[in-house]
Amino acid sequence: MNNIDRYWDCLDQAMEASHGGRTEEALAWLDEALVARPEGAEAHNGRGEILWDDARIDEALHEFERAIQADPKFPAAHLNRIELLVEDLCEFEQAVLLADELLGGNPEFAKLDRGTQAEVHYLKAKSVFYLDDLSGALFLVRRALKTAGEVAIYRAFEGQILFELGRFDEARRSLLAAAAMDPESGHAIYHLALSHERMGDDDDAESAFSQANALDPDHYPLPATVDEEVFRGAAAEALDNLPKSIREYIADVPVLIEDYPSGDLLGQQNISPQILGLYVGVPATDADASAQAEDLTRVILFKKNLEKICRDRDDLIEQIQVTVRHEIGHHLGLSEEDLERLGLA
Repeated sequence: MNNIDRYWDCLDQAMEASHGGRTEEALAWLDEALVARPEGAEAHNGRGEILWDDARIDEALHEFERAIQADPKFPAAHLNRIELLVEDLCEFEQAVLLADELLGGNPEFAKLDRGTQAEVHYLKAKSVFYLDDLSGALFLVRRALKTAGEVAIYRAFEGQILFELGRFDEARRSLLAAAAMDPESGHAIYHLALSHERMGDDDDAESAFSQANALDPDHYPLPATVDEEVFRGAAAEALDNLPKSIREYIADVPVLIEDYPSGDLLGQQNISPQILGLYVGVPATDADASAQAEDLTRVILFKKNLEKICRDRDDLIEQIQVTVRHEIGHHLGLSEEDLERLGLA
């Protein structure tokens, strides 16, 4: 058997072993493939995918880069590299640069078919979403949809972005379409539940939360609900546990409880509908603090948002206390970096 035939035979054996869950055997076959053809892009890419599944992130990235070096016109390795940068390394700016290179018509790279173009637009949309450019993310995911047609994951992401923009009715329409295309998508159904909730359709929201939990209980736990008295008690305990000097400093700062941020608050503060808590006012250390009307200074806890991220009552009470301390920290003039360093981020 010549080297080329040996190379492709080893790739077939590796794929069979990988599908059977035999990771080390699959890697061994890919090593054999690279003996037959040291610069085989497919083998390097395959190693990257297996290592990625095994959470060996840096090694996987190296293999995707080796695949691109071996064959710059091999689009799968480009897509894998960008997706890994987005999903696991949070290198969003680098992912945007690489996506733009692929979309820019560089003759060094292969001409992208419509499906690959759409995937690049989608990955770039995710990157700019995490860079807090929601409008840019919406534009890009709609480019992906226009390029590829109806794809459930793209439509679900559109719905997620619209939800974060506070456009709840539009979000629900997109997420209903995504869930119809892929009834097994916990991501789409969970965000549909959020949209139902914000539109006041509590029964539909409860049903969708339960459905998302059944599909993926690790990612979408059922809300850990408590009555308002328990919730207020946990917030009061958080204040009581602060040092006396700080308690005296914040004695006039009320802690309010709302289910979630109102539409007006979303527009005024440029915040996520899923925010856990908010400090409104001028920090006490600010030179203009004396000009701030006392009745405008407040900490707001968003009960339903806090309940949704917690798995049980103990977890919820702990998160309430962390959130109270976090927002009081803002009143004291602490930055997000300060709060993270103190374990209050």
